Amino acid sequence: MNQLNFSGSKPTRKDYCEFIIATIANFTQTNMAEHNAEFSHDAINRFLMEDDVSPNSVWESISPLVCRSDNACLIFDDTVLDKRHSSKIELVRRQYSGNEHGLVKGIGVVNCLYVTRYQ
Repeated sequence: MNQLNFSGSKPTRKDYCEFIIATIANFTQTNMAEHNAEFSHDAINRFLMEDDVSPNSVWESISPLVCRSDNACLIFDDTVLDKRHSSKIELVRRQYSGNEHGLVKGIGVVNCLYVTRYQ
């Protein structure tokens, strides 16, 4: 059995981004802790509570990669993560879900995809 090491290591934004990129379906901090012996669930929770990712910091990180072109576009898509059984998650709000055709308790997420076609 894999033994967990709670040595007090603190996750970084890079650790979290690599987890999100590599994960297919379960993006929870519990899943991250279960698959990384270096970080405890509590360490990941503290990181997520303290890390502040602003739109400006995201743009500063990705703007060198975005080339304005007639062959490129940004695609935005919004979704609501259903959290109807959650009562203590701070981000949960009542909001409209197109999938449910009504109000649900959930977390609103906006995805942004940059697509370019090279010729």
